[in-house]
Amino acid sequence: MPAERVPMKKIRDVLRLTHAMGMSRRRVSEATGIGRTAISDYVQRAAIAGLGWPLPDGLDDAGLERRLFPPPDTIASEVGPEPDWSYIHAEMKRRGVTMTLLWQEYRAEHIRGYAYSWFCERYRTWKTCISPTMRQTHVAGEKLFVDWAGDTIAVVDPATGVEHRAHIFVAALGASNYTYAEARWTETLPDWVGAHVNALAAIGGVPKALVPDNLKAGITKPSRYEPGINRTYQDLADHYGCVVLPTRIVKPRDKAKVEVAVQIVERFVLAKLRNQTFFSLAELNAAIRDCVAAINAKVMRKIGQSRAALLEAIDRPALSALPETAYSYADWKRARVAPDYHIEIAGHYYSVPSKLIREIVDTRITNATVEIFHKSQRVASHVFSAVRNRHTTTPEHMPSAHRRYAEWTPAKMMDEAAKVGPATVALFEAIMKAKPHPEQGFRSCLGIIGLGRSYGTARLEAASRRGNTIGAISYGSIASILKHGLDKAFAIEPAPETPPIRHGNIRGSGYFH
Repeated sequence: MPAERVPMKKIRDVLRLTHAMGMSRRRVSEATGIGRTAISDYVQRAAIAGLGWPLPDGLDDAGLERRLFPPPDTIASEVGPEPDWSYIHAEMKRRGVTMTLLWQEYRAEHIRGYAYSWFCERYRTWKTCISPTMRQTHVAGEKLFVDWAGDTIAVVDPATGVEHRAHIFVAALGASNYTYAEARWTETLPDWVGAHVNALAAIGGVPKALVPDNLKAGITKPSRYEPGINRTYQDLADHYGCVVLPTRIVKPRDKAKVEVAVQIVERFVLAKLRNQTFFSLAELNAAIRDCVAAINAKVMRKIGQSRAALLEAIDRPALSALPETAYSYADWKRARVAPDYHIEIAGHYYSVPSKLIREIVDTRITNATVEIFHKSQRVASHVFSAVRNRHTTTPEHMPSAHRRYAEWTPAKMMDEAAKVGPATVALFEAIMKAKPHPEQGFRSCLGIIGLGRSYGTARLEAASRRGNTIGAISYGSIASILKHGLDKAFAIEPAPETPPIRHGNIRGSGYFH
C-alpha cells in the first residue's frame, strides 16, 4: 500500500519554517518529525507550483493539495503533447546536451508545454520504467565496459574428440549499448588484451575509458582510489589513447552495462548455440558474430532504436580514431643488469650500456623485439632470439677495454704470435689453455705483443722461450724477464731449416683455425 500523505497542516509548517524562519532541512525535520528528503520534495513542489510564504489568502488545505500534488492526467490535459522521452533519453547521451536545452527546444514547438521542473520530473518518472542499465546517463563515446561471461562453450578437437571449453569476452558501449562478444581459449592476459584489440576494431573507434572488473589479468592491485593496472594492459591503453577505470570492489552497479550485456549474450548467443557442435575457435566465433549482429540490429522496445543505429548516431561520432596500427601484445618484465652488462630473457642474454651494471631495468618483450627501459627511457633494443644460452651484444654497450678486444679470436691471436716466433706461439697457446675460455687469456696475450714494440721481436721470442722453459706463462713474468735481461741467455739464431718445436703441450697454430 502507498504511504499515507502527510497532513497539509504539517506541510504548511514545513513551508513556514523554511521560508519565514530560514531553518535548515535538518532543523525543520527535528521540529516537524518529517524526513529531510520529504521536506526537500515539498519545498520543490511548492516552488514548481509558484508558492512561497505566506501562502495566498483563501487557499485551503484541499486547494493546497491540488497545487502541490496535481493528478498526472490533469497536468497532461492542461499542457501540450507529451514529449518523446526515448528521443530525450537518446539526446541526453550526446556530449554537451543538457535538460535545459532539450526543454527549450520542446517549448519552442509547444508553447503550452510542461514547465521546466515538471519536464524534468516527468522524464525521471519515465526512466524508472526502463531497465536499470538504461537509466544511467552515459556520455557518448565515453566508456566501454568489458568483462568475461560466466558460462563457457564447448569446442571439440576433430582429431582427438577431446572437448575444450572456450571463454566468452563481452564488451558494451555506455551510450548506445552496442555489444561485442568473442570466444577465447583462456581468461589470461594475452587473450584479455587480444579481445580488446578486436573489440575496438569492431566498434571502429576508441572510447575515453575502458571499464573492467577487478580481474587478476588486468588489475594487479584492486583499490577504490589507486588501483594497480597491469603494465601490459596499461600499455594497450596508452597505445589507443584511453584510460583504464576499474570498477569499485563489490559494486556491481558500476558495471551494470556489461552485466546486462553478459546476460543478453548468454540468453541470445550461448543458449541459441547450445545444441551446435563446433570444431574450431574460428567456427565458434563466426557463429557468435552472427548472433551478436542480430542483437545489435534488434530495435529496443522502450528506446525505439537499435544498438547499431545508436552506435552510428551517438557513439561513433564521439569516438576517437583508431591508431594506424593495432596494438601488438607485449610482456613486461623487470630484470637486474648482471656484471657482464647483460640481462636474461627466456634463457637468452641481451646487452645494455655497461654504466647500468647492477641497475634495475624494465623490458618490453614481443615476438619480434626486446626493448629495455631505465627510468622510463629506452636504453637498448634487440631482435628477439629464442636461442638459449647465447648472447646478443651491441658493441657500443661494452666498456672501452672490452670493446677493444671484441674483434679478436683465438685464431687471430695465434697468427699474431706466429709473426714473432714459435716460442711465442707456444706461450700464447699455454696461456689460453690455462683459462676456462680462450678469450679470457686475450688481455695477457695482447699485453705480451705490446712488449715487442718496446723490446723488439727477437728479445720477445727469447723471453717467451725462457717463459716456456720455467713455466712463467703470464704477462707479468714475460715483462719481468725482459726488464731484467734474463732473455739474453735464450737468444739464439735459429737455423732456417730448423724443424718446428715438438712438445706435448703444443698443438700448433692450425688447431685454432
